[in-house]
Amino acid sequence: MDLYNSLLEGNKVWVREKLEQDPQFFERLSKGQSPQFLWIGCSDSRVPANEITNTQPGDIFVHRNIANMVVHSDMNMLSVLDYAVNILKVRHVIVCGHYGCGGVKAAMTNDQYGLVDNWLRFIKDVYRTHRQELDSIRDEEQRFNRFAELNVIEQVFDLVKTTIIQNAWKDRRAPMVHGWIYDIRTGLIKDLGVTFDSTSILPPIYRVIETETVETNELTEK
Repeated sequence: MDLYNSLLEGNKVWVREKLEQDPQFFERLSKGQSPQFLWIGCSDSRVPANEITNTQPGDIFVHRNIANMVVHSDMNMLSVLDYAVNILKVRHVIVCGHYGCGGVKAAMTNDQYGLVDNWLRFIKDVYRTHRQELDSIRDEEQRFNRFAELNVIEQVFDLVKTTIIQNAWKDRRAPMVHGWIYDIRTGLIKDLGVTFDSTSILPPIYRVIETETVETNELTEK
């Protein structure tokens, strides 16, 4: 069996196993989706959202790009965000990066890679913002790991700056925005402790609307 056809055969095996577990699985899935989560993650093939969170098709709405970036001129990302927040009404938006990210690693160098260099500039801006902290870390791997974490944190802040998120907070006091990082070596996800539900964490210049902080329990119980 060649490599290409192995994917098609794998699909048949997956369908058969799903139907054995639940004969109505695909019929139910075809009736629509109501995910509670939007996942903004890296395109890296080793970080599949459903598998590493042990969730099923239909549970997580997903957008992926190199180094899990939130770029305000990226109409693809903004369209996914708008649909997830305003149509699907997700309760949580998660930015999930990962240690060992090739995009983050490339942004730490002065090498040229081609067209992707234009994308890497956004990641380099994160390094510039946190240069003092990062340059103080002597161990290269530790600096690389911290850069990956800081990149996630900055993308969370960039999400909170969008009118999509701020207007949703005003209208329905959701979604909550979180920052996670995944360790490929252990398979474990780390919550970076950046969870926001109001514009109070933003400098006034970024606030399109004012929102009051909502208690975490109030959001998660709904």
